[in-house]
Amino acid sequence: MGKIYDVVIIGSGPAGLTAAIYAKRAELETVVIEKEVASGGQVLNTYEVDNYPGLPGINGYDLGMKFREHADKLGAEFVTDDVVRVEKADGLFTVTCAEESYTTRTVIISTGASHRKLAVPGEEELTGMGVSYCATCDGAFFRNRVTAVTGGGDVAIEDAIFLSRMCKKVYLIHRRDELRGARTLQTQLFSLDNVEVLWDTVVEKINGADQVESITIRNVKTEASGELPVDGVFIAVGIHPQSSAFDGLVEMDHGYIKAGEDCETSVPGIFAAGDVRTKQLRQVSTAVADGANAITSVERYLTVNS
Repeated sequence: MGKIYDVVIIGSGPAGLTAAIYAKRAELETVVIEKEVASGGQVLNTYEVDNYPGLPGINGYDLGMKFREHADKLGAEFVTDDVVRVEKADGLFTVTCAEESYTTRTVIISTGASHRKLAVPGEEELTGMGVSYCATCDGAFFRNRVTAVTGGGDVAIEDAIFLSRMCKKVYLIHRRDELRGARTLQTQLFSLDNVEVLWDTVVEKINGADQVESITIRNVKTEASGELPVDGVFIAVGIHPQSSAFDGLVEMDHGYIKAGEDCETSVPGIFAAGDVRTKQLRQVSTAVADGANAITSVERYLTVNS
C-alpha cells in the first residue's frame, strides 16, 4: 500500500499552512498538497494586511511567506499537484491527484476560494490586457492612467483606495445605491478627490482590441447606457469556494463545505478549514484559527479511531 499519512492537507493558504504547523508540532505524518506554484492563498495578492494581530500593515505576500517559512522550519512536506478526488475505504482515505495518489487516515480540505467573474463580453479576451482581479498585483501598470473597479464590498473599496494612490482617475462601479463595505473604508473612499462612484450601474461589456480601451455601462434604474473610456478594469465582485473536487463527498451549502468551528464535516475523518467552509467571516485570522482547530479535531479523531 505504501506510506500512510496521519493527515493530508489540501491547499496551503493561511488555514492549510497553520494546519501544517500544528500537525508537525503534534508529530503527525503530514503532507500538504498545493496546486499553485506558491503557498499563501489569496493573501499573496493583498497589498496591506492591517488587521492581523501583532503585524499591522504587513504586506500580504510577506505574511504568506512567513507562514510557509514557519511550516518549512518544522519540516512540513509539500508537494505540487492538483487533487482530483477523495475516496474512503476500509477506514482510510485515498487522495487522488493528477500526478500521484496519497493514502491517509484523515483529510483537511483548505482549498480556499477564487474570484468571481462578471461574465460579460470582452472579460475573458482581455484578461491580462487591462482586465485584472488583483489591484495590488497589477495596479502599478496603470500609474497616471484611468481605471474602473466593479463591486461594492470591502475588497472593491480597498482596491479603489489603493488605485487612487497611483491612478489619475478611478471609477468605482456599483449596481446598488449604497456600498456594503466597512464604514471606515467608505469614509476614506469618499474623501478621495480622484475617485468617482457610479451608483446603480453595471458593466455590460469590456471593449478593446489588444488592450482595454473602454467599458460599456448601464444604469439599472434609468436604463441609460454609454461608453466609459478606461485603461484598466479591476473586478471585485466576490469569491466562490474551490470545492468542486469534493462534490458528493461531503455536505455543502452553495459550494461551501458544511463544517462548524471544530472543522468537522459530514464525513468522519474529513475536515474543512478556511474560506472553503461555511462561516461568518473569511479573514486571515479566522483561517488561522480554523487550521489550529482542524488539527485538534484530527488528533481527537485519530485517538478515538486508533
